[in-house]
Amino acid sequence: MHNTTAMLIELGVIILALGLLGRLAGRVGFSPIPLYLLAGLAFGHGGILQLNASEEFTATGAEIGVILLLLLLGLEYSASELVTNLKTQYPSGAVDFVLNAIPGAIAALILGWGPVAAVALAGVTWISSSGVIAKVLGDLRRLGNRETPVVLGVLVIEDLAMALYLPILTALLAGVSLAGGTVTLLISLGTVGAVLYVALRHGRLISRAVSSDNAEMLLLVVLGLTLLVAGIAQHLQVSAAVGAFLVGIALSGEVAEGASNLLTPLRDLFAAVFFVFFGLSTDPADIPPVLLPALLLAIATALTKIATGWYAARRAGIQGAGRWRAGGTLVARGEFSIVIAGLAVGVEPRIGPLATAYVLILVIVGPLTARFTEPLARHLTRRATAAAPAAVPADAEQAESAHAHV
Repeated sequence: MHNTTAMLIELGVIILALGLLGRLAGRVGFSPIPLYLLAGLAFGHGGILQLNASEEFTATGAEIGVILLLLLLGLEYSASELVTNLKTQYPSGAVDFVLNAIPGAIAALILGWGPVAAVALAGVTWISSSGVIAKVLGDLRRLGNRETPVVLGVLVIEDLAMALYLPILTALLAGVSLAGGTVTLLISLGTVGAVLYVALRHGRLISRAVSSDNAEMLLLVVLGLTLLVAGIAQHLQVSAAVGAFLVGIALSGEVAEGASNLLTPLRDLFAAVFFVFFGLSTDPADIPPVLLPALLLAIATALTKIATGWYAARRAGIQGAGRWRAGGTLVARGEFSIVIAGLAVGVEPRIGPLATAYVLILVIVGPLTARFTEPLARHLTRRATAAAPAAVPADAEQAESAHAHV
């Protein structure tokens, strides 16, 4: 009884604090994500005041938060749009891998951590945070922007690539034989392929079966189906987030719209819990020793992510402002990076604190770059134009940038 009372009090404090921090962020026109993370650091292991009774509930809530973020993201797009994105964005996915995975691998080798740790740190620096980015896109009201499908295309390729990467990394860490690793990889690929096939071929039937005029029934069925598929996907070595995203794209029309309206408040609550939990699980004392390499790596890979988004948007025919917005939006790292680091701690213990510091930096910087990269680029372009009066007049990209900013 005492534990239950303590848990309720702690949860009340956490949720009330989230609400107050969210209101404060809204007043100053700022994303609340960094404030949620700092609150988690303050009340986690080694913080000002440690919360223990609610830790297990918060951990579960954090997992649900990531699942709901990806489900709501999937509801914005149909299966055919996803496949089109994958077909058109795969060169951008390859550039994303080269620009962002290689710095992590090189850093691990320079630090003397060995090839397996290099593969792990490459994953930490490669994968953007779908959860953070989904929240930022919603906060900045950019879900309808022209560059947003490009951003989502890159994120989806990354999330699906995890179905290949995680089994390979797990096999390397465990020293599993080539045959054992291959079987795990084939299971992962088969699961993703099967869900995509069902979504493409039978999406309408799924939507019809889920559809209900009763809001309560629709909420229960969609939420239950999402958690079930996410759990099965994770059991089969595929990311639960990918499973949730695929459920979202399988639903379409009025069902998708109704489910989105019903689930948005739940998503906001549990997503906030996810960011707090991330901070709660980090001991601030572990961060200072690895802060410098984490900061250097964060600066380098923030720039490479901006370059990735710029390139992907350029390939899609989007003009200057949208290219910079796409690049800035992709900077944040988060849930996958922490999962990868957690797997690799047994091989190289120092990768945990480094990854935590790295992700904390970029999960705070990410919402800022999403908001300010395009205005900064526009400002620098204007200054360069003013400094060179004989240069060619502003082109169509600059005009589009100014229009988009207005």
